[in-house]
Amino acid sequence: MSEQPIHPAPDQLPDYLTDTAPGVWEPDIMRGFQRLSLPLGYDDQGPVSATLVRRAPADVDWSLPVPGRNCSAEPDTIPVLSVHGWSDYFFNADEAEAFEQAGYRFYALDLRKYGRSLRSYQTPGFIDSLSNYDDEIRAGLAVLDRLHPGQQPVLLGHSTGALTLSLWTQRHPGRIRALIMNSPWLELQGNSWVRGMAQAVVEPLSKISPNSMVNLPHTDSYWQSLSAQAHGEWNLHPLWRPRYSFRVPRTWLIAVLTGHRLVASGLEIREPILVLTSRDTKFTMKYQPEVQRADAVIDVKVTADRAAHLGRTMTLVKITDALHDVFASAPEVRREALTVATTWLEWALGWPDV
Repeated sequence: MSEQPIHPAPDQLPDYLTDTAPGVWEPDIMRGFQRLSLPLGYDDQGPVSATLVRRAPADVDWSLPVPGRNCSAEPDTIPVLSVHGWSDYFFNADEAEAFEQAGYRFYALDLRKYGRSLRSYQTPGFIDSLSNYDDEIRAGLAVLDRLHPGQQPVLLGHSTGALTLSLWTQRHPGRIRALIMNSPWLELQGNSWVRGMAQAVVEPLSKISPNSMVNLPHTDSYWQSLSAQAHGEWNLHPLWRPRYSFRVPRTWLIAVLTGHRLVASGLEIREPILVLTSRDTKFTMKYQPEVQRADAVIDVKVTADRAAHLGRTMTLVKITDALHDVFASAPEVRREALTVATTWLEWALGWPDV
């Protein structure tokens, strides 16, 4: 695993980035990585883009001017595309390293209005349907298709990103080879009855005032378990992964609850699916040491129940002492989780086409 600080300290980071030159990979904020902007047009708040991130290929000549920094296609390498969760972005170099050491090519996608794609004039994370993300998923996969011709990609999603990718995969059968879900948020904390009540309350208000926010309790217990400024080990951008999360737009919450309802009704995904979760859940408003060894965000038992509704071939693995982001857990725990993921993927790629 990486020993040097690839991700800069919070006080060394710009608040916002600008788009890269069209079609050009440029140096990322993380040392040894590159980013590529994916323009997505305009919405009510202005220009919108997403961002692909990858480890810089060995054959990039950094002495060349930016337009000349080309790298060859990799037709024999299977790409893995990772999508983050709510109030999050790609920051985990160890995750990329593990998949690339296993023989894959790792890419991360910062969705519109998150992380590298967030702009000063935007409401962080604002969308009104999880299908809005079809545009950046399509754009990201188009880049992967050019760089890895003939190779079907593997999708990897965390939390809300995993929910988004499961729904996308259900709508696009045969487009990917396998789906890995890192602590997917598949149901509201509690059960479907709680979800129904929440949707009944929030949905009418979202129609009256679509830009309004949901007033939720502020807790930083999960952030403390991650951040090197508290009890964790990760340098986190203070705006892209804030201590108390983004404010929650009502329309975003309705989009997520709608996704939960679709999962509960059954997705019938044909591709093989791996679901990774912590073994335990620990909900707490104030930080407690147990948060370092459990999921502080989702109910892992409810998640396991909902995972059975995802598709025909689903493998569930519970990782002892894992955080909500199992790949950001303590070093020995994330090594186990990443080994499980890459070992399972080797098996899944031998699964017959269906």
